[in-house]
Amino acid sequence: MSNIEGKVVIITGASSGIGEATAKRLADDGAKVVLGARREEKLEQIANEIEADGGTAAYQKLDVTVQEENDAIVELAKSTFGGVDAIFLNAGIMPTAPLSAMKTDEWHQTVDVNVKGVLNGVAAVLPTFTEQESGHVIATSSVAGLKAYPGNAVYGGSKWFVRNFMEVLRMESAQEGTNIRTATIYPAAVNTELLNSISHEGSAEAMEGLYEQHGISPERIANVVAFAIDQPDDTNVNEFTVGPTTQPW
Repeated sequence: MSNIEGKVVIITGASSGIGEATAKRLADDGAKVVLGARREEKLEQIANEIEADGGTAAYQKLDVTVQEENDAIVELAKSTFGGVDAIFLNAGIMPTAPLSAMKTDEWHQTVDVNVKGVLNGVAAVLPTFTEQESGHVIATSSVAGLKAYPGNAVYGGSKWFVRNFMEVLRMESAQEGTNIRTATIYPAAVNTELLNSISHEGSAEAMEGLYEQHGISPERIANVVAFAIDQPDDTNVNEFTVGPTTQPW
């Protein structure tokens, strides 16, 4: 039997891309998925597709920058499915631009979604995981969280934060004996809606060319999330760098 079957998994950023693909993959493997994102109509459509395929899904509108909405989706998982076993912190934006473009509003928005969104999701679920002495926190970082790229000062910084935060969460859980597993995923070019958040024309053209040449489907990342969750409870595979075979990253 799969270690995914029967688990209750919350997924943020679930309305498209990696979140949508992961929701469908985990539901196929027998998980009960709880979908959160800002576009409620998309969540409803995806949940209906999962149910039509014989899976189990619930959904709720979620802005990860608002702590109360993160708390609410954890409560939805508990009230609907009786608990929560894992959370996939996948919501993110990538407004790439050189610093000299002075897109300061985008700098702050990136921190709000990519950093505070992770903090809010962990804050919502950590008391439950600590009390039950089990749980799995999975987060989408980026290869820009492993090395620096021009145009990615703020985006990359937000993803470096995720890298550090998740590793400390893993270490502290081990020290405290709460058995919370972590997995941080560093995708390279994956074909999602991330490029839509790039308002700087030159950066958008460069990234679109890169993704057209190399991009792989979000289902490839969903496979990795499923692999991480499917490991025995005593085994933690905490980092995955994933990208197209053709891309030099």
